[in-house]
Amino acid sequence: MDTPVPQPVRPPAPERVQWGRVGSLVGGQAAVQLGSFALLIAMNWTAVEIGGTRAVTLLMLAATVPRALMLIFGGAVADTLGPRFVLLRTTAARVVLLAVGAVVTAGTQQLWPLVVIALVEGVLLGLAGPASGVLLPMFARGDQLARANSLYAMVLRVAPILGAPAGAFLITVGELWVALLAGAVTGAVWLGCLLHVTHGFVRPEPEPGVSLVKRSGDGFRLLARHPRLRWMFVAALCLDLAFSWPAEVALPLLVSERGWGVGAVGVVLAAFSVGALGSSALGAALAHRIPMFVRLVVTGAGLAAGIVVMALMPSVLSLTVVAAGVGLLSGLNGPAIVTLYQQSAPEDRMGAAMSTLSLAGIGTAPISIAVFSSLSLVLGIQTTWLVCGAIAFVSPVAAVLALRHPVHGEEPAAVEPAVTASV
Repeated sequence: MDTPVPQPVRPPAPERVQWGRVGSLVGGQAAVQLGSFALLIAMNWTAVEIGGTRAVTLLMLAATVPRALMLIFGGAVADTLGPRFVLLRTTAARVVLLAVGAVVTAGTQQLWPLVVIALVEGVLLGLAGPASGVLLPMFARGDQLARANSLYAMVLRVAPILGAPAGAFLITVGELWVALLAGAVTGAVWLGCLLHVTHGFVRPEPEPGVSLVKRSGDGFRLLARHPRLRWMFVAALCLDLAFSWPAEVALPLLVSERGWGVGAVGVVLAAFSVGALGSSALGAALAHRIPMFVRLVVTGAGLAAGIVVMALMPSVLSLTVVAAGVGLLSGLNGPAIVTLYQQSAPEDRMGAAMSTLSLAGIGTAPISIAVFSSLSLVLGIQTTWLVCGAIAFVSPVAAVLALRHPVHGEEPAAVEPAVTASV
């Protein structure tokens, strides 16, 4: 599965993007993300039927806490063993887990199999996350990396839009085991794509005397040493921190408070998703022609302003229009943050860098919900929402400071991983 002995590396390919590998990567992610969101809906709904709110809370904790913790080690594992080693094994293990889970849940209606599946899957996804983030900079460089990241972002936008109703359909016409089996099948598709995407990859040269435990702190050491990465981390952290609570908690509360009806929540979220999907498609085609300052700073300021304005909208229509605009800006800003982070990270510590960036997103959601939910009890929903908007304005300021610092080292080139590799 892996070539243990490093081989010579082919000189940089003449094309700026290895679209064959990028296509396999994006196509495989489209399949596995669709299956993952469908499975998420099916498992949560099953947990509600088994044990109500407590069961869903336990399931969410089992899935998210191990994943966040393993992200720290996932970066070190990816840098030490290589992305091929990590991704093939974690993906294969996840396929087996879901297949076995389908067999187990077909014969029982208890909660414990769901918790075990969520726990193990969280560990596997946490280990695999940074390794996945390493791949695109290997196949695209310069401004073309922004296009590849925008294309990748499109998949992440489409997956919940299609996956949520697919999960509801699967749990309606069948049972949980059907959704688990579907997740295993889409995982197998992703595994097949990975075999092509990582073909010819070799494991990095080992560093004598450096353990995985020591390297698990590389991501935080990078933030301490490189101001450009540090400010980009702050930009991502503040934006995710400011957006999580309004989107997941405050929106339904605000809608209910104003008597607009639950359907307004779906309309607003759909408008945001459509806007983000549209701008991600635009970025896939034209991101290399849009200045980084516009994609990163201007859109960041627009996002912060949009969050503030959303809290003040007097009608469902005006709120929906603003949400669509916020989605449009988000579809450009998110890939820009990822692109600049990848371009600024040392190539041999890319996994560690991506683990900290992932933590800025995954790790902030529960903190945002806990902090701002408590604050809203004192200040009210609208005022707390405005506080979130004020925090979001830190993101474009941090982005400006990041752009003022030089990139560390040379930008990673789009290089064929080994002599035997072909696209």
